[in-house]
Amino acid sequence: MKVKFLGAAECVTGSCHLLTINNYKILLDCGLYQGGDGKANSNEELEFNPEEIDVVILSHAHMDHSGRIPLLYKKGYKGKVLCTKGTADLSSIMLIDCAHIQVNDIAWKNKKREEKGLSSLEPLYDVKDAEESLKSFVGYDYNEEIQVLPNVKLIFRDAGHLLGSAICEILVKDGNESENKLVYSGDIGNINLPILKDPTLISQGDFIIMECTYGNKEHKNVEENLQELIEITKKTFEVGGNVIIPSFSVGRTQEIIYALNKYVEAEQLKDCKVYVDSPLASESTKVFEKYQSYFDKEAKEFIKLGDDPLDFKGLFFTQSTEESIALKDIKEKIVIIAASGMCEGGRIVHHLKNNLGREECSVVFVGYQAEGTLGDKILKGNNKVKIFGEEIEVKAQIYNLEGLSGHGDKKVLYNWLKGFKNKPSTVFLVHGEGENIKSFNREITSKGYKSIIPSRNEEFYLGK
Repeated sequence: MKVKFLGAAECVTGSCHLLTINNYKILLDCGLYQGGDGKANSNEELEFNPEEIDVVILSHAHMDHSGRIPLLYKKGYKGKVLCTKGTADLSSIMLIDCAHIQVNDIAWKNKKREEKGLSSLEPLYDVKDAEESLKSFVGYDYNEEIQVLPNVKLIFRDAGHLLGSAICEILVKDGNESENKLVYSGDIGNINLPILKDPTLISQGDFIIMECTYGNKEHKNVEENLQELIEITKKTFEVGGNVIIPSFSVGRTQEIIYALNKYVEAEQLKDCKVYVDSPLASESTKVFEKYQSYFDKEAKEFIKLGDDPLDFKGLFFTQSTEESIALKDIKEKIVIIAASGMCEGGRIVHHLKNNLGREECSVVFVGYQAEGTLGDKILKGNNKVKIFGEEIEVKAQIYNLEGLSGHGDKKVLYNWLKGFKNKPSTVFLVHGEGENIKSFNREITSKGYKSIIPSRNEEFYLGK
């Protein structure tokens, strides 16, 4: 067995790892690069022949893990995508949405290229490509043993990161009937987040591919951060401003809705109007309601009492472009939650353009901002940022509530690793950048783990 790291190597996006087992080829995720990750044209170039891949295992539906799957099919892949049932349902709306974004982005670029006399570009893939790929998604329950290939089995465990997100246990028998287990963490969820269960601890594994997005940081307590969000909202409303929350449409948005629901119903936020400006978030929330069996104990208790934890008086989902544009005219006392979470596109960019220059407004980040994204630039304190080619002065109050992130911090990551009864033979660290990944590597190496930070396209043989 060998593994080649094709994405999320020394960076946070573009997750993609190629396993070769007994001449079979298995792809773990096939995600989009975002922000400054990857080189030019990284998303367009696949560093393998899609026709040679036997099966794809998808850890969860976020675009940095799933966003290039339609491209696989466009380039000749004909196999299945194995994932949890929740991931399959979320992917059915997220990949279609991503295809629309690809097409619209290229249309805008081509308009500019035409003005300069340049030839047109093609989108990475279109809606038809996404729809074709979704026909091959196969969803499974958590903890179900799946025969993937001869002598290769797979079990999905709850990763607690996103509805349907999975830690992937891959069990491989060699010719001598001995068994190796590779554990791919996917993204390890934060603990005590609203709605979802905490990540599953795995007791045994020979080789680990492990994310370490926040390998050098400790989050504040989730409840503290939620209370801070309420105080920010109250303070912003008092001075006549709006609260703008860039949020991933799937996962983080539902968690914020759930949290606000508790505070609104407890009358800590009176007469609060919350606009979720994302058709994708609206569709995703319906999927969340379908999979209440994935919810944690607290969320299930709310449901038993007849309370819909994803709805409350004063919550509005915008659908049309006209409804979104109309929010520009509301100058005070509303919360706008919109995608994308890293501010790289979507409706959030318009809301930032309309509110960043107003010192009475607040922008609250609740998720990771990859290097080079608009969100990253705002968080780093840039006085001005470019939006749609226009320089916008940053006067709004900027907050970063990392405790609400769907990724576990260094304590959560280390405690997950400690859950293995015996130290794995090797831990490969991915999905981290800069000091975050280097620090975590030093930390676990000092505690006796054999740890490697693979470079992009680096390959390793795995065997006892």
